[in-house]
Amino acid sequence: MTDISEHLSAALVNRYRIERRLGEGGMATVYLAEDLKHDRKVALKVLRPELGVVIGAERFLQEIKTTARLQHPHILPLFDSGSTVAAYGGGTGLLYYVMPYIEGETLRQKLEREQQLGIDEALNIATEVLDALQYAHEQGVIHRDIKPENILLRNARAFVADFGIALAVSAAAGGRMTETGLSMGTPHYMSPEQATADTHINNRSDIYSLGSVLFELLTGEPPHTGPSAQAIIVKIVSDVARPVKELRKAVPPHVSAAIAKALEKIPADRFDSAKAFADALRNPAFTWPVATAATLGSPAPASRRALVPALIAVALMSMALAAWSWARPNRTASVARYTTSLGVPGTLDGITFGVEAALSPDGASLVFRRPLTGPGQLYIKRRDEVVARPLTGTEGGTGPFFSPDGASIGFVANGQLRRIPIAGGAPLKLEDSVDSTYNRGAWLEDGSIVYYDSRMRTLRRLGAGDGASKVIVRPEALGGRFPWLPSPLPDSRGVLFTAHLTLCVGPVSCRPSGVYVYDARRDTVRALFEDAIGAWYIPTGHVLYLTSGGTLMAVSWDNSALKPTGKAVAVLDGIQAPGFVISNDGTAYYLLGRSEFAPGPVPNARVVWVDRTGNVEPVDSTWQVNTGGRYTGEEETDWGLALSPDGQRLALTMLTDLGTDIWIKQLPNGPVSRLTQDTGAERMPAWSPDGRTITFLSDRPVATGSASKVNPFTTWERAADGTGEPTRATRPALDSIARTLVAQGFKATGAVLSPDGRWLAYVSNEQGPNEVFVRPYPNVNGGKSQVSSGDGSAPLWSHSGRELFYTANGKMHVVSIQPGPTFSAAPPRALFTIPVDIRSGSPLRGTFAISPDDRRFLMVRDNKWEDMAGTPTLVVVQNFFEELRAKLKR
Repeated sequence: MTDISEHLSAALVNRYRIERRLGEGGMATVYLAEDLKHDRKVALKVLRPELGVVIGAERFLQEIKTTARLQHPHILPLFDSGSTVAAYGGGTGLLYYVMPYIEGETLRQKLEREQQLGIDEALNIATEVLDALQYAHEQGVIHRDIKPENILLRNARAFVADFGIALAVSAAAGGRMTETGLSMGTPHYMSPEQATADTHINNRSDIYSLGSVLFELLTGEPPHTGPSAQAIIVKIVSDVARPVKELRKAVPPHVSAAIAKALEKIPADRFDSAKAFADALRNPAFTWPVATAATLGSPAPASRRALVPALIAVALMSMALAAWSWARPNRTASVARYTTSLGVPGTLDGITFGVEAALSPDGASLVFRRPLTGPGQLYIKRRDEVVARPLTGTEGGTGPFFSPDGASIGFVANGQLRRIPIAGGAPLKLEDSVDSTYNRGAWLEDGSIVYYDSRMRTLRRLGAGDGASKVIVRPEALGGRFPWLPSPLPDSRGVLFTAHLTLCVGPVSCRPSGVYVYDARRDTVRALFEDAIGAWYIPTGHVLYLTSGGTLMAVSWDNSALKPTGKAVAVLDGIQAPGFVISNDGTAYYLLGRSEFAPGPVPNARVVWVDRTGNVEPVDSTWQVNTGGRYTGEEETDWGLALSPDGQRLALTMLTDLGTDIWIKQLPNGPVSRLTQDTGAERMPAWSPDGRTITFLSDRPVATGSASKVNPFTTWERAADGTGEPTRATRPALDSIARTLVAQGFKATGAVLSPDGRWLAYVSNEQGPNEVFVRPYPNVNGGKSQVSSGDGSAPLWSHSGRELFYTANGKMHVVSIQPGPTFSAAPPRALFTIPVDIRSGSPLRGTFAISPDDRRFLMVRDNKWEDMAGTPTLVVVQNFFEELRAKLKR
């Protein structure tokens, strides 16, 4: 089944308000809803989508009218029925029906709690149900699915639910029920004629089913049990149930005899009516030949001995056909599409969905992170649930991925790679020192895990047995590209992964180089597909991959040679790459919308002034830019801006069709000119004090042109002992190598010098959360002072040097500095709350500058992604493999 709840809510918005999911049965999912017209609670039941496809709306709604005329004190009436229209083209509507909501419990729930019922209570429930059956049978309606789940209890009264639904389904579907893998009735309570797929079912089938229910109420288990549905059905056809009185001595003989008659194999040997069964339960004089321990083992009559093998053969054939219809690739199953949402607040985009969402192998559970910034945690949304629920034990979790059996989830939290059972339980640490940036893993069948290590930008493999990890793919093997988005291949042969020329750090800032394969047996890497991002092996023997423009491609795959065979075929278009996940059962989720990797960068931001009270005004209302990234909450993903000392020019990183370069904007409304023109990516510009020179970072392999390469490092921070990140500084034209300023066992980043060159402000997590510290310069070992309180990032000095600004908890803070030979600072105070769409920077670097008079901040305001590319739509596809087969035949 697919996640249908959001589509249902949208389709019925003017009639019913869906509150929550109550449960799921073999044919339908039940929701608690409010009938808006009549101001009452109702149970709204939705047929399984694949069942609805087979039946068809018109036939089902015609057949279900038969049940609408049933009016009885112990029958839940039918209030309403109908179908919806799929919210996304190409699918079918949902078939639903509405009944009263009973604020009580099902008989199944009572049995699970009490195991056995009191004799009087059990008989009272049975006779009330028989009264309802008698009435329905007189109207020509057979229930066909009597079981504890369909008997509701409230105030010691029994109510029969779903009356005639099984009839409507079977009548509407006709002989096509095997296409859904369903048979009418629940195995434990099926009559022998149902088990053998007899097309002539009468009222005595319901009598048998209720006899089975009453048997369980009194003994604690159904008359026939077994390890599988097939085994149970064989017993229903061939075995005689033990007398109830032998299993529970207190049961009156006439009750045991009545149940035995109801459970006769041949319908003609049972009660001819529900009333007759009820009368027998009330009549102490009723008798019926009851099997004893001796007769249970004695030979059956010749006629029955001849009949039983045939019945068993038919039953087994019916079960085999049903099982085959589940196991085989269902070539006749229809493809169904639905739009949905994650069920919790928050926006969607292709990168975060592709990295922060995982679909279980059976397609039943979607796990994802919310919110995308800040602490967050993992949520799980099971199929047909309206609201997702947080997954306890995953606080701070990111990058979820499922184990091959779907029983566990891997994720990263608080610097650790962890696993947790999907059913609940405590998380288990698998490895330490794992960064939490874009590190979705791949869990192989041998138990090992491949994950992206964003600190070193490598792929690592954690062994299942020894618990030790090793690097398996380095950027050097990919021409400097960074490997991420691993996905498993069968038989633990290796992983597919995506490599990028530059680390993907936000919408429309990634440059995918292609999809690669890692061969675990040979420990080698090979390129597969160019201009691609994200790849998945599927059980049909194909590999799916997304182009940067958002086209899903499919190609046959040779898993022994680890290479594609044949020609790739386009399957879907318009996907916001890499926002696609797929399960082994053919359920797929994907985002419709402009791909974030499509050619031609989309402007994603505006530059604005923000004064010290928080008022915002644009620098140039006609000017929009693509600054190459966004702040994710874990690391700096913006590539920087800088204001000239005179405040007349702005240097910033812009992503255009020409590449990622430093551009100069004449303020406020002047032209924009390109400063750097190298093939590499330039970022993080900084002005010299005289405003004549701009330094910047570049990933160009060799310095060329007029720009001087003053720092050989692609990053200006590196951990001294492998766990911390020391701050490095280079004196232009003096230092041949960088020298370490601050080296400690913690992260130290975001270093900025005061205007007079006497003080160095930086960010460190040495006390837990990030805080802003100040040291003297150049004698950095001459003491330190903490200036922030509770959190602090992105320090920036005022031009006067008498104030130090930083961001914390979504606010701009300022610390007043007292002049003197030693450092002295007043307590920090908040200036204003930073709007959520304005970037506040990270520990590495602030995404803002200060005006020469220190009265305004130059900041970046994000355009909403839906404004850039349209609101993305989350689509669910059921039976996607069938759609794939059809398209590959063309």
